Amino acid sequence: MLGLGAATRIYVATGSTDMRLSFNGLHALVVGSLRLDPLSGRLFLFANKKRDRLKALYFDGSGLWVCSKRMEGGRLHWPAAESGRAQLTHEELALLIGGIDLTATTQRKWFRRPLAEAADISRQTA
Repeated sequence: MLGLGAATRIYVATGSTDMRLSFNGLHALVVGSLRLDPLSGRLFLFANKKRDRLKALYFDGSGLWVCSKRMEGGRLHWPAAESGRAQLTHEELALLIGGIDLTATTQRKWFRRPLAEAADISRQTA
């Protein structure tokens, strides 16, 4: 079972990818182009040039997963970055797969309680 925890980092290869690639080809792209470790437990996403197909590469500790999705209607609004990769939050991943354009959305500020450890450290330095 593919289970992504809250701490799982999600990376997107911002260029287009040949969807004929599978385990070894996507592994080589992560190492060569993204300059990351594919066996690190991170989720890596790839899309074709038309942005109507998506592939994901994930290592769960015992082996690599390759999952794919074909959009039956519409296209993915793929993020762009000069470095060739972008990092997404879990919420942004859900929006991306749902067909939402991330550039047209805004993230509202919300209250987050400071961690107890951070509060203790700030009191000690004051």
